[in-house]
Amino acid sequence: MLARHDDNELDRGPKTGGTGSERLCAATRTIKPVGEMIRFVIAPNGTVVADIKRNLPGRGIWITATRAAIADAIKRNVFARGFKREVQVASDMVEITERLLERAALNALAIAGKAGDVVAGFSKVEAAIARERVVALLHASDGAGDGIRKLNAAWRRQLGDAAAAIAIIETFTSVQLDLALGRPNVVHAALFGGPASDVFLARFKRLEHFRAGTPDRPEQKDPQLRDGQGLGTE
Repeated sequence: MLARHDDNELDRGPKTGGTGSERLCAATRTIKPVGEMIRFVIAPNGTVVADIKRNLPGRGIWITATRAAIADAIKRNVFARGFKREVQVASDMVEITERLLERAALNALAIAGKAGDVVAGFSKVEAAIARERVVALLHASDGAGDGIRKLNAAWRRQLGDAAAAIAIIETFTSVQLDLALGRPNVVHAALFGGPASDVFLARFKRLEHFRAGTPDRPEQKDPQLRDGQGLGTE
């Protein structure tokens, strides 16, 4: 079983206040909060793996958490240069990382469901909108459009202008919602406020940014860094 290690003990790179809250992206050469990045390590078989929870042992390098940044890192052989050794990078590394982020979000949704922060079913969601402190609506991506429109309209009537600040999530399929919430035929669900809900929303936001984001320009590039150096490894 892999032991947990603190990031500060593992990876060299720009940090703030000794807390290890920032790292240098090996692909874009920009300094970012660790929450906007993904850490990668080398498995015992020499394969590069995404350390989504940032708790795997060994040296790590950090890449901006977007599909484009990781694809660019693969194209430019950033992993081999960063780790200073030959490594194996899966041809579908981007897709593998996306699935890991998606799984992390769904696991968080499952925990929110167990905490009692989720109700599912059209009538229960409709009632929750009218009476509860709902922080997000979830609709299955393969759900019927009519039900989605009705619940979203009820949401807007209830909250008015404030409705624009609340999340409406249509990312996951009905099967994925079924598995996460432990019940069949989930098409509509409402998420209430709470610590578990906050974790899910943060992970969902990270997944969405990964899919939509693009690599940054090197606005904060360290002038002392040269190609192949300072890539955030130990």
